[in-house]
Amino acid sequence: MNKRKIINDPVYGFISISSDLLYDLVDHPYFQRLRRIKQLGLADVVYPGALHTRFHHALGAMHLMSQALKVLQEKGHSISESEFEAAQAAILLHDLGHGPFSHVLESVLLQHVAHESITLVMMKALNRQMDGRLDLAIQMFEGTYPRKFFHQMVSSQLDMDRMDYLNRDSFYTGVIEGSIGADRLIKMLDVSDDQLVVEEKGLLSIENFLHARRLMYWQVYLHKTLLSAQAMLTQILQRARELSESGTTLFATPDFARFLHNNFSLEDFDIHQDLLESFNGLDDNDVWASVKGWRTHPDPVLSTLCTMLLNRKLFKISFYDSPPDEALLADLRSQLTASGIAKEQTDYFLVKGETTNWAYAKELDPIRVKMKNGALLDIADASDIPTIKALTKIVRKYYVCWAKNVSLRG
Repeated sequence: MNKRKIINDPVYGFISISSDLLYDLVDHPYFQRLRRIKQLGLADVVYPGALHTRFHHALGAMHLMSQALKVLQEKGHSISESEFEAAQAAILLHDLGHGPFSHVLESVLLQHVAHESITLVMMKALNRQMDGRLDLAIQMFEGTYPRKFFHQMVSSQLDMDRMDYLNRDSFYTGVIEGSIGADRLIKMLDVSDDQLVVEEKGLLSIENFLHARRLMYWQVYLHKTLLSAQAMLTQILQRARELSESGTTLFATPDFARFLHNNFSLEDFDIHQDLLESFNGLDDNDVWASVKGWRTHPDPVLSTLCTMLLNRKLFKISFYDSPPDEALLADLRSQLTASGIAKEQTDYFLVKGETTNWAYAKELDPIRVKMKNGALLDIADASDIPTIKALTKIVRKYYVCWAKNVSLRG
């Protein structure tokens, strides 16, 4: 069987699957599940074109990885065939652990279990099935491989993951400010002292990359309407879990029901051998099917929230520079009770939260620039544009979401 395949991608053109291992990974049910998970979750409530999947994104990140590795080879860095393939495999699999509506799911059904941890569990399970062919890829993913720049290409502030999702999310949302010119940025990559660096002539490309990331967070990832929709889905899942735990029968697919009824920890994935298969059975369709089924449930809170989300009757949302005071929240609760919502139910229709946005975390993971004299400088020090330093500042905003004109009166 010919396992060398070409995939037509709307962002980059043709993407090559260049080895038997990569083909086997793409063909595996763990990876095929990503076809059924949208990259941006509920973002299509704001940007109707944002229907691309994590499957698209993973393939795109693998493509960028291959381009970057070729650039490094052209610059004289020795990268073996096994390292080349392992780096592609590591980035291809980096999102395996995302569930449907990832961060919403993590906050309610898999509390304290990060998707990165589940990704590693799934990679190790794949490795057992494939007789150790992913040993090197797992080392690169974890950061234990001696040549550290491979891990930086998989996970850092200038990795192939970010380069693809900024380009791809910009393309599908139509927010052109997110386009980063990945081709030029990749051409500027180099390795020095075993770390990934960017040549000095790539300064402008990095600056564009950081500005694009900041703009995409405000315009897409932290868009107020998206935050409102996510808050509503969180409340739906929270109410469904509470009802399920109290013995109420809820419609749900078998795999989804298992996570609604139980509080699993990361250790449970080792204890229960079939739990990983149940997780792999989850995708966006499970959640939407349940939300559609619950809109006629006798519980008025659950049915009202589901109907509102399905019909895009979203919570109103307001942003604040400081945490909202109790007087404001009390006033909103009074409005909710006046509309017919019982006092003990108001918390389902009133949500407060906070968002943070900083384009560049200098202290956590610096982006190094290789100057013409060979010196390595942090991007914030190498650039003469003052806004780069400003991008290291954390911008924090607080918000309140609440239902308007909603009544639970029969």
